[in-house]
Amino acid sequence: MKTKSLGRYIVADLDICHGEPTFRGTRILVADVLDQIANGMDWEAIIEEWRGKLTRDAIAEAIRLAREALITHSTEFMAETADS
Repeated sequence: MKTKSLGRYIVADLDICHGEPTFRGTRILVADVLDQIANGMDWEAIIEEWRGKLTRDAIAEAIRLAREALITHSTEFMAETADS
């Protein structure tokens, strides 16, 4: 499958940004927006920086998916830490 929907607002498409998760209809990487949030950037400022191509709902979905991935893969993270 070339395109995978990861949520209502987020997709992974092999033809867009090498298959990295992006916000649907854009080339905005989810990882870039999560970095902005992690650095303390206000959601409204993020939306403005991306010229309104994102919504609060899209950002919230990115955070929910990141949380789910962390919970789902936390045992893998623990195993990597133990091996270090």
